[in-house]
Amino acid sequence: MSSSSRAQSPAKRLQSELKTYQSEPNDALVELGPVGDSELTHWTAVMKGVPGTAYEGGRWKLDIRIPPTYPNAPPDIKFVTRICHPNVNFKTGEICLDLLKTTWTPIYTLSTTLTAIHQLLTSAEPDSPLNVDIAQLFRQGDYVGAEALIRFYTETERWEGR
Repeated sequence: MSSSSRAQSPAKRLQSELKTYQSEPNDALVELGPVGDSELTHWTAVMKGVPGTAYEGGRWKLDIRIPPTYPNAPPDIKFVTRICHPNVNFKTGEICLDLLKTTWTPIYTLSTTLTAIHQLLTSAEPDSPLNVDIAQLFRQGDYVGAEALIRFYTETERWEGR
């Protein structure tokens, strides 16, 4: 295999993923796709809040950077819109999720990866926090306080635009 055909492999995979998403949208997302007419290495997504949770009604923009070794290496995904969650850094948007680090395999797509991030909203891991303030409320069993804080930021930090 020549180096040029290897370089095309991630692009073909991403084009296929985009077509699949367009024909079978992901319930967790409002949108997913490449940024403008850029090459396929920079995408964005807008994620919906989980119904029946403190995140209900929320919308968050995510920035997705795809490495040249994709799908053998995971994408770099960060929240652009601030979200109050124990496993997301409130300032940088960094996400603490094993799937994005050690348990990644090429079987995952951008859409299934975003589904896993969406599921993280309902299954916080306060023992490995990137946001110690909200994690502390969970660890202390103050679920009312944690939910109130999450609802506050879900309402005030909602992504509204393009």
